[in-house]
Amino acid sequence: MPERRVTVVSKVGLHARPAALVAKAAAAQPVTITIRKDGTTPVEAGSILGLMTLGAACGDEVVLAAEGDGADEALDHLADLVASELD
Repeated sequence: MPERRVTVVSKVGLHARPAALVAKAAAAQPVTITIRKDGTTPVEAGSILGLMTLGAACGDEVVLAAEGDGADEALDHLADLVASELD
């Protein structure tokens, strides 16, 4: 299963507006993408609530994972988004 490790750049982490933008982008992908912090259970990246309960703050590393046709492209797209300033 392809994975991407990404550092959260947004000052508020994956909360509120950044979470909504990431969830919208993840839901638009042709594969289901999960996201987790090390030592936690993965949540669906397409869920705003899931992203917010993850508690990913600025500077935290998260792991994105997906499986199926188009997984690599979807992960690249979402990794670029998480690694950008979304505030």
